Amino acid sequence: MAGLIASGPQGPLAHVLETRSTHAGPEPVIALEHREALIYTLGKAAELEHLVMCQYLFAAFSLKQDASEGLTPDGLAAVKRWRSTLLRIGEQEMLHLALVQNLLTAVGAAPRLARPNFPLLPQGYPAGVRIALMPFGEAALRHFAFLERPEGMAMDDAEGFEALERVAPAPHDEADEIVPHLQDFATIGHLYRSMQGGLAHLAGKLGESRLFVGPPDAQATAAHFRWEELVAEVDLASANRAIETIVEQGEGARGAWRDAHFGQLVAVLDEYVAMRAADPQFEPARPVIAANVRPPASGATVPIITDAFTVRCMDLLNVVYEVLLQLLSRYFAHTDESDEQLGVLADISVGLMYAAIKPLGQLVTRLPVGPDLPGVTAGPGFELFYDVDYLLPHREAAWVLMEERLRDAAAFATRCGEVCVPAHMGTLERVAASLDRYATTLAAAS
Repeated sequence: MAGLIASGPQGPLAHVLETRSTHAGPEPVIALEHREALIYTLGKAAELEHLVMCQYLFAAFSLKQDASEGLTPDGLAAVKRWRSTLLRIGEQEMLHLALVQNLLTAVGAAPRLARPNFPLLPQGYPAGVRIALMPFGEAALRHFAFLERPEGMAMDDAEGFEALERVAPAPHDEADEIVPHLQDFATIGHLYRSMQGGLAHLAGKLGESRLFVGPPDAQATAAHFRWEELVAEVDLASANRAIETIVEQGEGARGAWRDAHFGQLVAVLDEYVAMRAADPQFEPARPVIAANVRPPASGATVPIITDAFTVRCMDLLNVVYEVLLQLLSRYFAHTDESDEQLGVLADISVGLMYAAIKPLGQLVTRLPVGPDLPGVTAGPGFELFYDVDYLLPHREAAWVLMEERLRDAAAFATRCGEVCVPAHMGTLERVAASLDRYATTLAAAS
């Protein structure tokens, strides 16, 4: 433990969390009595990883980027560190999402890359699990740390995120039910440790070979992606290793949280609070709010972008995000693709994150929402356009459609660049070139 303390966060909040009694008592077991309940819960875990990843990306994109935005040298250095931390955590959430997709495949299910649109309806997740897009700041950091807190740790969420009251479900017998349903979990670690118990129970009930019926070669591994922790999950031991990776990176292994996501977030929060105390005028984030191009189908209230150029750039970002999900769905549910073709799908999906999603996310947070909200810039809403998932089921058609959509997006990026102010032209030109290059790569590999 001493080694972890030496390398981890050292601020006041970290010290309090380290020295006080923080255990909140045992959390109730989530019962997973049959395969469908396991698949349903894995689908909820996939949605959760996806949503949490969007939270971190939103906060990272909201940070200022250079001295022209009013940052001192010390402030700029801090912002670069914080952005790097949030993007690194976001990248690990992508790994966790891939590990959950592997688990879904391993037990015979389809990949789950769809998720609810923001803002989320409160009944979608347990009452204490609230997920929202927030710009970088104390409230966001406290909320992120609350979501990543170790199982059993007593900790308050950020103000405004109090647990909602829930309507009690109809009485049912947990030990004898056929329809899966949402069960309460207090922390992400609680959810995953419950799934470990469910996997062990079903392996004993069905037999490991009967439980793990999915094809191993349909799973993502380090052969195609950059994470050495990404392995095929073919039995109870490998499935447990995957879950331990998720829990250890998020909350820490058996309480050693200081180098996990939770500890990294606490360290950033301590540093941010100290810098604000020393200079109350220090503001590392842009005046960003989560905003959509279109009203959500759910009827939820959300700011709507009315600036014409911002609308175009946000639509471009959302379309690239859509193609990324199509590529990942094709990877996890492929048919007769060769190993080389799977490598192309993996390379392009990762490449789009860095060559298109990241620069567009940082661009839109510089752009106005519209005249009705003066002085406010647009944060990406990560709008999804379909209620169905992103699977394109037929190989030849799928590759044609993905290439075509990338070409359309590249042409749209070029048209956006032609009508923007010179300061943004270079970003859009680089994005257009990357999209066109990836389309050509898909065409050559198909």
